[in-house]
Amino acid sequence: MRKREYDEDDVRVRPGKGSRPRTRIRPAHEEAVEGFVVAVDRGRYTSVVDPPGRREKPRLVVAMKARELGRKGIVVGDRVALVGDVSGAPDTLARVVRVEPRTSMLRRSADDTEDTDGIERPVVANADQLVIVTALADPPPRPRMIDRILVAAFDAEIEPLLCLTKSDLAPPDELVALYEPLGVPYVVVHKGGSLEELREGLDGRVSVLVGHSGVGKSTLVNALVPDANRAVSQVNAVTGRGRHTSTSAVALQLPAGGWIIDTPGVRSFGLAHIHLETVLAAFPDLNEGAVNCPKGCTHLTEGCALDAWVAAGHATQARLDSLRRLLASREGAPDDS
Repeated sequence: MRKREYDEDDVRVRPGKGSRPRTRIRPAHEEAVEGFVVAVDRGRYTSVVDPPGRREKPRLVVAMKARELGRKGIVVGDRVALVGDVSGAPDTLARVVRVEPRTSMLRRSADDTEDTDGIERPVVANADQLVIVTALADPPPRPRMIDRILVAAFDAEIEPLLCLTKSDLAPPDELVALYEPLGVPYVVVHKGGSLEELREGLDGRVSVLVGHSGVGKSTLVNALVPDANRAVSQVNAVTGRGRHTSTSAVALQLPAGGWIIDTPGVRSFGLAHIHLETVLAAFPDLNEGAVNCPKGCTHLTEGCALDAWVAAGHATQARLDSLRRLLASREGAPDDS
């Protein structure tokens, strides 16, 4: 029998486990719909997919993260692309296939002690205003905590707004004077009083509310957003601290447009991830004078060139004092002071 000769075209390659060519090309998902993440709960992401005003109630879609996103995190405030079942019907589940570029990211470290891991904890994405809610009494204001949150706002390039609650229990003058050199805008409110000024500052913006437990964040949210039904805590008469009532961040749409993101009450706001230069950059009138500082200058000790800069009239002593107060808060002093 004549032996058959084979050429290359006759050879058949059996498909095996490693025969499929690898590719990094990901599907474009052109059919994906846009969503705004309003809540995150154990790997499930709830998003609003309808532009404001199209429905009496926004369509909420629950989704899981697509495998192709890998370890990329998703937080409240993210704008995402969704595929699959985006009807919002009960027991349906879509997929998040893309996280759009963020305009901002508010972060905090878990701790600033020697044992800190220095890992950044994302709080919310795409906020353009950080509302620091602090009570004037019951519990008393903690300037150190306010300072630290301000540093986080400067780092994220988010505009701060100081919201002083419970003004019926104590006057705001002393605290207002403390932050006047920083030029931080503020509003003063009390339970049952007008919230018109605060509403004007929130309308049309994405604002994240941050503050200690018991300062009245949930009370504000319930007054600003009908049917919000956020749980309200009482302040412990012995410790002067509130109880955590919000367990996770949630975004709520304001009636006149815009969003407020309510966050759980915090007792510390770690800044281990923030560099000294980032804080100084928020003070342009002082930043220029820092070029003459000795190498490794912390701007907190003798020999700092900023003292001469202020003495020459390029900036005020009040501004330098404020900067140093913020830098000292970054060094890990207790938030409760």
